[in-house]
Amino acid sequence: MIRFVLAIAWTVIFLVLSIPIIIIEWLIGFIWPHAKSRSSQWIVTRAFAVLVFIAGTKVTFIGEENVPKDRPVLYTPNHRSIFDIIITYIKCPRQTGYVAKKEIKKIPIFSLWMLFMNCQFLDRSDLREGLKMINRCVELINDGSSVCIFPEGTRNKTYEQDVMEFHEGSFKIAEKTGCTIVPVTINNSEDVFEAHFPKVRKCHVIIEYGKPIETKGLSKQECRQLSSKIHDIIEETYRKNQTLV
Repeated sequence: MIRFVLAIAWTVIFLVLSIPIIIIEWLIGFIWPHAKSRSSQWIVTRAFAVLVFIAGTKVTFIGEENVPKDRPVLYTPNHRSIFDIIITYIKCPRQTGYVAKKEIKKIPIFSLWMLFMNCQFLDRSDLREGLKMINRCVELINDGSSVCIFPEGTRNKTYEQDVMEFHEGSFKIAEKTGCTIVPVTINNSEDVFEAHFPKVRKCHVIIEYGKPIETKGLSKQECRQLSSKIHDIIEETYRKNQTLV
C-alpha cells in the first residue's frame, strides 16, 4: 500500500510542479512545434522512469535492436495494464504519439502533456471520430513521428485470453503510410497494479520488440492479413516469455 501512496503522491507533485513548464512548452510550440513535442516527451519519460522506480518494477527489454532509429514506426503492443504506456514510453527512441481512450482527456494537466506529445484520443463509440483519429496518426507518421496503438482496443481485464482479438482498423495507419510495424509483446504488467488493486507490488515485466514488418508495397490482400499475422506473432511471443517472468 505504501508504494501505491508514493506513486499517487509523485504523480500529483509532478503534475502540480509542471504547470509553469507547460506554459513554457505551450509558448515554444508556437515557434518550434517539433521541439515542443520532443522536449515534452523527454520531461514526461523522466517522470515515468521515477514512477517505475517507485513501483519497484523490474523491466527486461528484449529485441531493442529491432526498433528502427532512422524512421517513424507503428508500435502494436498487447495491452494488460495502465502501466503499459508508462513502461514502454521510456524506451521510445524518437518522438512517439500514443493512442489512448478519450476518457484520459478529462484528466487535468496530464492530458495537456499528452497533447504536447502528439497523443491521440480515441472515441470507441464513434466510428467517424475513429476514422479522423487514424488520419491524424497518418499525418504524424508522414511528419516523422512514430505512433503506438493497442490493437486489442482496450485493456485485457479478464486474462482469460493471452492476447485478445485485434481490430483491423489499427493497421490502417501502416497501410496508408507504408511505415514499418514493430510488434511489441508485454508480459506480466498487470502484476504491477491491476492484479491486486489497490496495492502496487514489486514485479518483473518482460517487453519484447519483434522483428520489424515492412508494409510498403504490400497488396491489399496482404494488408488485410496484417492483423492476424501480428496477433499470432505477439501471442506466440507472449507464451514463450511467460517462462521468464
